[in-house]
Amino acid sequence: MRYSETPFFQDNQTTSIVPYLSKGSSGRLGMIIGASIGVVIVLFILALSLWYKSRKRPKADEENSQFAGVKSYRYNDLQSATHDFSEEYRIGKGGYGEVFKAILDNENVVAVKKLRVLGGKAEIEFSNEVKLISNVRHRNLMQLLGWSTNGSELLLVLEYMPQGSLDKFLWGEKRGTLNWKQRFDIIFGIAKGLAHLHEEFYVKIVHRDIKSSNILLDDDFQPKIADFGLARFQPEDKSHVSTRFAGTLGYTAPEYATYGHLSEKVDTYSFGIVALEIISGRRCNDVSFDGYGNHYLLQHAWELYEKGIHIQLIDEALNLKESEKEHVMKITEIALMCAQSPANFRPAMSEVLLMLSSGPSLKREQITKPTFIDYDKRVHLEIK
Repeated sequence: MRYSETPFFQDNQTTSIVPYLSKGSSGRLGMIIGASIGVVIVLFILALSLWYKSRKRPKADEENSQFAGVKSYRYNDLQSATHDFSEEYRIGKGGYGEVFKAILDNENVVAVKKLRVLGGKAEIEFSNEVKLISNVRHRNLMQLLGWSTNGSELLLVLEYMPQGSLDKFLWGEKRGTLNWKQRFDIIFGIAKGLAHLHEEFYVKIVHRDIKSSNILLDDDFQPKIADFGLARFQPEDKSHVSTRFAGTLGYTAPEYATYGHLSEKVDTYSFGIVALEIISGRRCNDVSFDGYGNHYLLQHAWELYEKGIHIQLIDEALNLKESEKEHVMKITEIALMCAQSPANFRPAMSEVLLMLSSGPSLKREQITKPTFIDYDKRVHLEIK
């Protein structure tokens, strides 16, 4: 391009440029056109990239909405749906609070968990917990539907599980009604839920209080892990978290109950204990094993395993075929492997899933002796 203060041509003058076009100028014209096309392509790619990034970036209102897919309920509505949290509507009670059945919007049956407040920072901790569990989506984990706060009153709205908790089917009023296939599906489902918390969620979550009463069953007897009141972030580079003890003795790994050492292997240990309960139909702190002394479930199971007669651990309410007996013995060995000591000998829950899905037996030398805790000498540290 050239610039001049005087016109290059007279007014209304028409000039043909054909005589001025030579092979060289034609080549230069091609270069100009090619370069222009290249610039247009680069600009198009840049614009496409910026559009794609802007589409992936959350909008401002989405960023401010911390609880995606979770409804914020009015406290008065939940209070009314539970008849002012009456005894008639209460379906559960534990150390963290009470759980009530409620019907919302005249059709939706839910469970309302009323949490107990410990300390002035409870609301902040509650908010952080809701942010965490509102993003958890898995078939074997309890789904959070909503939440509410009213000063010191902290409420979670959860799925309602009509079958109730697993412990009722093992030694409660529904004892003996689960067959082996249902029991194995429950064991497998718990393992899948824990593997998701430990390895598949965007942060590692250690539940810290896996026990039979925290496993709820849906209409198809599929398990859902409940009570994330103890769930906390577990940094990748830490194996020890100096927080107060939280868990239930009998289910809690010895290194955590004794020294406060926390890792995902604490949940692996608890899973092993729950699996032994499912196999035997006995509580983990039950000592009524005829002929085997005053031993708790884990020690009793280990001694049977050492003698090669762990088939005797099987719940008498189960009427098993020969092929099923072999399968139960294998699952017993996996449960003992999950409860062995030290903690780093225990498998990850993803490895447990593979073992549950694979061959008929395990190598005996893979399992080391668990650490046994004498609960008769314990201080009452139990926090349910």
